Amino acid sequence: MKEQRTIPVTKGKTYEIEIIRLGTNGEGVGKYQDFTVFIPYALPGERIVAVITTVKKTYAVGKLRQVLCASPARVAPTCAVYYRCGACQLQHFSYDGELQEKQRQVQDALTRIGHITNVPVLPTLGAATPWNYRNKMQFPVGEDKKNTLSIGCFAAATHNVINVENCVIQKEENNQIVRIVRQWMKDFKIPAYDEDKCTGMIRHIMGRVGVKTGEIMVCIVTACECIPHIKDLIRRLRQEIPGLTAVIQNINTGHTNVILGRKTRTLYGQDTIHDAIGNLRFHISAQSFFQVNSEQAQRLYEKAMEFADLKGNEIVADVYCGTGTITLFLAQKAKQVYGIEIVPSAIKDAIRNARDNHVKNAEFILGDAVYKLPELIKNGVRPQVIVLDPPRAGCGEPVLRAIGRSQPERVVYVSCNPATLARDLACLQTYGYKTERVQPVDMFSRTHHVECIALIQRVKS
Repeated sequence: MKEQRTIPVTKGKTYEIEIIRLGTNGEGVGKYQDFTVFIPYALPGERIVAVITTVKKTYAVGKLRQVLCASPARVAPTCAVYYRCGACQLQHFSYDGELQEKQRQVQDALTRIGHITNVPVLPTLGAATPWNYRNKMQFPVGEDKKNTLSIGCFAAATHNVINVENCVIQKEENNQIVRIVRQWMKDFKIPAYDEDKCTGMIRHIMGRVGVKTGEIMVCIVTACECIPHIKDLIRRLRQEIPGLTAVIQNINTGHTNVILGRKTRTLYGQDTIHDAIGNLRFHISAQSFFQVNSEQAQRLYEKAMEFADLKGNEIVADVYCGTGTITLFLAQKAKQVYGIEIVPSAIKDAIRNARDNHVKNAEFILGDAVYKLPELIKNGVRPQVIVLDPPRAGCGEPVLRAIGRSQPERVVYVSCNPATLARDLACLQTYGYKTERVQPVDMFSRTHHVECIALIQRVKS
């Protein structure tokens, strides 16, 4: 009978702990008598004092009390509410340190989850500036027990809204939108939505900035159809935001954590704004997926193009193509590109984007890739290159099996989750593919998130 291990830490007590690495959520990971303890805001190489707040069978969570020996990479956070807000996790880490740690996390995921070794993980492609990069803002709106209005971000692991006056990772235009809406709500006593009581009106404020075009969208997410004094808000926005192109209302009456509801209407201007990646222009609606870091998105797509190694005569399948951003980018050098996407509105946007950019060699297919990819092959289309850009959950075995049967020469996998990437790469190995290299790209500076691109080559049928 296996002897049960004694847990060496107790809730409420204080311990001195050495931090060895960062966890997947950006927290410090330390060991106390070989027992794992997670401590937010601690950095690798530090010796710290932490009070234990949670104890489980295999790990504990602590709260940082004192840094006894600080890492040379520790810096003062820029944001005034950093330690209360849950949007960023790495502002206390130097940017060079952050980039190195993200490279290590990708390598660790490949080794630990995918059991993939001897694959080069290249240095993370960093941003020219890690600040004020987010072209999309979606801030919850709330009130505290004293009916004080807050618009900002949720505190970590809660639904308590932290009021943010100036988010240092948002484009300044988005911060300006929040300031205008906040003052309008105060002036006219417009109530915030209370998700517990299902009362109130304003649920979220969304801003979208076309970085290359200067076009700006404001979307007000409400729990009701009618917004009192909305004309006054539109007037203020038009006066104070020169690039204002669209004011949208999204109506979400559900008792849900989902931000956007199904019904959307235009209150002012256009239904969409535009932004550009390279020489391609894209429509962006309130619901559209578009990379939140426009500058780094171009570097990401250029790297995807490099890995695809197109000579001009290839057929390419872009699985999980969304609104066709990567599809149209690759179409510039491919003979023919097919985009597969299960979301009808995304396919509609992709077709529109192809038309507006005068791209003739891209075709978009609505449906599940599990069925549509084999169907494409059955109809005589055999892609030499397949590009994957799935959600955080990854591809899943049925899609990977369909790829294995189609036998493309190369697969280019764009991932926002190293853990599911590693799992899927291991699966592709069973179908005769080898991962050649992985390139992390810092799309989400000052947070724990890391994007990466993997090049996978077929080595046998």
